[in-house]
Amino acid sequence: MTGRIRKPGFASRPGNPESWIRAGETPPNGKAAGEAFTARLTIDITPELRGRIKVAAFRRGITVTDMLRDLLAREFPSSEGDQP
Repeated sequence: MTGRIRKPGFASRPGNPESWIRAGETPPNGKAAGEAFTARLTIDITPELRGRIKVAAFRRGITVTDMLRDLLAREFPSSEGDQP
C-alpha cells in the first residue's frame, strides 16, 4: 500500500510559529517599510458609527481605510525605544 501524503486542513496552523508571521528583509515594489505588509484588524462598531465614519471619509475625499490608518498612526506613533 502506498503512503498517503497528509495535506494540511483548511484551518490548520503551520508547524513552525515563525512562519505565522509574514516578514521580509526588503519591502516589495519600492513600498515604504511600514506599507510592505499589512495585517487585518476587525472591530465591532454600531451601524450608526460606521455610517458616520463613511460620511467623514467621503467628505474628506479619502477612503475609510486610509482615514483610519492615519488616525491610528497619529494615536499610536512609533517610538525609537519600543521593543516588539
